[in-house]
Amino acid sequence: MIKPNIKYRVNLTEKEQDFLQKLIQKGKTAGYRIRHAQILLALNEIPSNEHWTDARIGEAYGVRPQAVGVLRKRFIEEGFEAALERKKRETPPRIKIDGEAEAKIIALTCSKPPEGRCRWTLKLLANKVVELGILDSISGRGIGDLLKKTTLSHGCRKNGA
Repeated sequence: MIKPNIKYRVNLTEKEQDFLQKLIQKGKTAGYRIRHAQILLALNEIPSNEHWTDARIGEAYGVRPQAVGVLRKRFIEEGFEAALERKKRETPPRIKIDGEAEAKIIALTCSKPPEGRCRWTLKLLANKVVELGILDSISGRGIGDLLKKTTLSHGCRKNGA
């Protein structure tokens, strides 16, 4: 039998155990919270409890063993409440494009495409915008999102310009 991670041992207080039991029995909360509560109770290391491995707990509650380990670590490092909740996603910062940069990009879109090309692609536009120093970085998707706000169809000459 594989021993549980010694560094992250889960020891729940009586109050925490009671709270988790009531949460599971009531069932009036998000499913992930109930699952987290069940896993935390299974991870609880009390002398009379048979120690389950992360793999066995994962199999019992339909999660990967790594997810059990992550929950165990979050309980120790961030606390009881954090272990019950989902980890907050970090959204990447949105590139703020001012009106001047937007105008330059639109003008570039309306210009003649590079030699050997019949039209601009979003990737070509993104590379040219960075090359010209209009923006420090932007992806083809960012260019597409910017042009979507306008009535332009990139590279198409029927845009009235």
